[in-house]
Amino acid sequence: MKRFVLQAAVLCAAVLPAAQSLAAYPEKTIRLVVGYAPGGSADIVARILAKEMTVSMGQTVVVENKPGANALIATKDVERASPDGYTVLLTSLSHVVNPILNPKNATYNPTESFTPVSLIATLPLIAVTAHDAPYTSVKDLIQSARSKPGSITYGSAGNGGSGHLAGALFALNAGVEMTHIPFKGNAPALTEVMAGRVSYTFFPMVGIAELVEEKRLKVLAVATQDRMPRFANVPTMDEAGFKGFEETAIWLGLLAPAGTPVEIANRLHRETLKALALPEVKKRLEGLGAVSADKGPKEFSAYLKSDAERWARVIKASGIKPN
Repeated sequence: MKRFVLQAAVLCAAVLPAAQSLAAYPEKTIRLVVGYAPGGSADIVARILAKEMTVSMGQTVVVENKPGANALIATKDVERASPDGYTVLLTSLSHVVNPILNPKNATYNPTESFTPVSLIATLPLIAVTAHDAPYTSVKDLIQSARSKPGSITYGSAGNGGSGHLAGALFALNAGVEMTHIPFKGNAPALTEVMAGRVSYTFFPMVGIAELVEEKRLKVLAVATQDRMPRFANVPTMDEAGFKGFEETAIWLGLLAPAGTPVEIANRLHRETLKALALPEVKKRLEGLGAVSADKGPKEFSAYLKSDAERWARVIKASGIKPN
């Protein structure tokens, strides 16, 4: 009996500090690591979250940009960090694509090597071409590709990015050959499309409405479940005969190192939801063309698995190779 009491006392002594630590979290600055350069959509969303979470959590949340290697530098940094809730990764599509295209360097498992925290938002893509281009629909692109194989080109921000994968999926489903032209970022890809040197691109919605009004671009289709209010006369990819293209949306989510306590992951998810519910945050996200998401740790984990499986199939079927 005495031995039992002693063992129980030792166990309580070990558990109590951990419980107290979780209850007091956070007690110091939280690093929000972003694998992309300042000024992009991921960085903007990270800074919006960091500002609001700093207020609501009572501790500073600081954004650290670590761009390079398609966000792999930032991913590895967080993977190696202590699982204490003080290092968090804001990541995107590259997180599931890197292990498929670059398994030698991206040796992690998208879900098992991390603790999924929250899916924050998605940024739907839209298919755009130059304002004076001869195409008025995605069907026009397909007809041109069939009549002159290889004549249709599509630009993207780089190999394995959202625009590349969406274009590859489109060509695959249409059963035609289209040539991918990778660029170092979305901006140069869009510039070449507007100049007519590249046929089209799948691009995030941000800034597109202004370029359409200036008659520099026209929208062929939107990759959303329903039509977009800003482009009410433009059909969805579904209406054009290509189902499921809403799943090509760029997503942004939070991950913590593997082994991070469930209580901390849930707390971070709740704080994310608080920030996303603020009117000023909603307005800024709408300005980016982003749609708020509400997926916690378990749902986000399932989302990552299905996303990885989908793009593995597309990459294999399209014969996409790493740079």
